[in-house]
Amino acid sequence: MPPRLPGDPQLGRAIRRLREERSLTQEELASRAGTTFGTVSRIESAKSAPAWWTVRKIAEALGVSMAELAAAVEVQR
Repeated sequence: MPPRLPGDPQLGRAIRRLREERSLTQEELASRAGTTFGTVSRIESAKSAPAWWTVRKIAEALGVSMAELAAAVEVQR
């Protein structure tokens, strides 16, 4: 198995902030996005870089567009 690429801390913080604003747990977000708790946890803690489709599914689960998620990431920079 190839090593995991490091994640983007700003993306992780943006997703965590949006998730918390919606009063969702990591488990609830993972369920809504069709992914696992571990995936959400690794993204939020910047331990791995998510696939593009995973980011899209998380954005949809949070009820934001990709542009809104990108803007939230920029706020974290």
